[in-house]
Amino acid sequence: MIAAERPHPEAAKLLIMDAQGHLREVPRSSLASLFNPGDLVVANDAATLPASLSGMHVASGAPVEIRLAAWVSVRDLTRFVALVFGAGDHRMRTEDRAAPPSLSPGDRFSLGPLVATIERLLDHPRLVALHFLDKRETVLDGIARHGRPIQYAHVAEPLFLWDVWTRIAADPIAFEPPSAGFALDWRTLGAWRQRGIGFATLTHAAGISSTGDPVLDLRLPFDEPYRIPEATAAAINQAKSDGRRIIAVGTTVVRALVSAEGADGSVRAGEGIASVRIARQTRLRVVDAILTGVHHAGESHFELLRAFADDAALSEISALAMMRGYRTHEFGDSMLIEYQGRAPLTARLE
Repeated sequence: MIAAERPHPEAAKLLIMDAQGHLREVPRSSLASLFNPGDLVVANDAATLPASLSGMHVASGAPVEIRLAAWVSVRDLTRFVALVFGAGDHRMRTEDRAAPPSLSPGDRFSLGPLVATIERLLDHPRLVALHFLDKRETVLDGIARHGRPIQYAHVAEPLFLWDVWTRIAADPIAFEPPSAGFALDWRTLGAWRQRGIGFATLTHAAGISSTGDPVLDLRLPFDEPYRIPEATAAAINQAKSDGRRIIAVGTTVVRALVSAEGADGSVRAGEGIASVRIARQTRLRVVDAILTGVHHAGESHFELLRAFADDAALSEISALAMMRGYRTHEFGDSMLIEYQGRAPLTARLE
């Protein structure tokens, strides 16, 4: 499969696997005609921070790039889990980036208008707990002014912040875009509303997709905070009570809903931390289908898809996506996978 090289490609494709394992292809613009009246689509409305900060390791004078990767606490906006890279930029593959200078607790970084210090090392030469030494408002202003979106080598041209915001973006707490949401547009949302298909949002702090180190990548996804509004929880619980379906837009929505699931299968409103790793053995009681990007086997996103379909089905999806030239990564094509073992989403294209 080929990586999407630019934001928001035209003529994006959608590969659908229903609950019986049947595959079909449609233009992604056909989303407006999918699903049944009464179904509820749930999306992540988190906006993306400009979480890549260039600067200097003060003790050595060496250039560095800091990639903010996770919140230590979303209530303390001055502390982050971060990756530290040596000289270079996004045009070099993350796997090939230079190691940072030797790091120790207490080391400082000069990052444009901001100063940050290492509170502790996190069992990997690149991974640290970082504390900005400025007030919360100053930190957010400095990140907004000095930071850039985290970017990888498959997109050559520099990205701007508006490139990594979905159309429903609200609170800026994500470190990389909740990219399944790029499939949504106002025409689709309007058509769903006219057809009686519900739409609700939650806010989940989507983390980084790659650290550049395969061993460290095994820890992904890091713990991610989420917030589920009362109205969204009520809509989900009512839909499940009525026997209607829940379609999650993206892996972050699935993580949030599984994390917020009560013993009785209902979804709790409020804030929480998504720390569970969803994989083949995970029982899905809330979500009936997922709209997601095209992922490779071995990635954390692909592991989550194993909760929806067995390995043979996912291999079939991957083989067809490769044969048809589906594009991967955040600006790529999409897949809609129904949870195997449940009745299919019976609506077909109009």
